[in-house]
Amino acid sequence: MNEIDLVLFDRDDTLVHDVPYNGDPDLVRPVDGAREALDLLRARGIGTGVVTNQSGIARGLLSTADVRRVNERIDELLGPFDVWAVCPHGPEDDCPCRKPLPGMIVWVADRLRTPPERIAVIGDIGADVEAASRAGALGVLVPTAQTRPEEIAAAEHVARDLSTAVRAVLSGRLPLARRLADERTVEAAYDITGRIR
Repeated sequence: MNEIDLVLFDRDDTLVHDVPYNGDPDLVRPVDGAREALDLLRARGIGTGVVTNQSGIARGLLSTADVRRVNERIDELLGPFDVWAVCPHGPEDDCPCRKPLPGMIVWVADRLRTPPERIAVIGDIGADVEAASRAGALGVLVPTAQTRPEEIAAAEHVARDLSTAVRAVLSGRLPLARRLADERTVEAAYDITGRIR
């Protein structure tokens, strides 16, 4: 596996608890382990960014300014992030940036001059990992209660939580064959041959 230079995260239910169509910065609550996972990446000199679908803008439920204020609050709590990419379109808009299409990831790769194969994308639904795959990046699914079973079954790499996902990306030893990474440290989960214990 190629070394990863940049990790992109989905926003809602990956970095922060999902509040549907949230336009209120006061409602932003990071998920457990988010700060520690991001600190681990930054300590290794790995870039961080956010790629998020925000169809509430297209639906008239949020303004661009609302989303910007929420993102700024996330940046205060968990940042600074190197890049933010927001798709404001709805599912019917047929836009190339809306996940599961790869437009946001391709844009970030170009903007930060990082080859897609050196980017990992971590998210909680199938659209996140599908967008990563289409862009040529590594995708890791971190399921939540909202993740559909078929999305878990289709994902190549699945981690139990955000910390496990980040540690697996850093080690270069992601669980294969759609096996769920457990809560042990990456080192404890593998033997010296790279096989899952």
